Amino acid sequence: MRVDIAWWDLDGTGQTIDSLTADLRDGAVADWSDVPGLRLKIWLADRETNRWGAVMLWEGDRPAELPPNRAAQLIGGPPTHRGRFEVEATVEGAHDLPRLDGLGPVLTAMAATTGDVEPCTNT
Repeated sequence: MRVDIAWWDLDGTGQTIDSLTADLRDGAVADWSDVPGLRLKIWLADRETNRWGAVMLWEGDRPAELPPNRAAQLIGGPPTHRGRFEVEATVEGAHDLPRLDGLGPVLTAMAATTGDVEPCTNT
């Protein structure tokens, strides 16, 4: 397994966490739901440092073709920081969540207004 981590420092880019969050609501999340070998993608925001990014967990090597990198398109360039790592171990803790997809305030808000995404109510 491999993990990719990417983030942008948003200062001076013309984009904000709110504008990038709006893009997630506009379909960026769904673009990744059928990517072969992708186990999990987590979008991250840090309002204190004005950073935006993602963590992607892959079964093996990521496929040659990926959905468009909408964050890079909106921000106007590649991530400020990018890393690719081998996963040495994983563990899933005890929890009551039936699955991990569909979590987060972006998707919960979408579900509440559209009914398109099944929200996870376990927190």
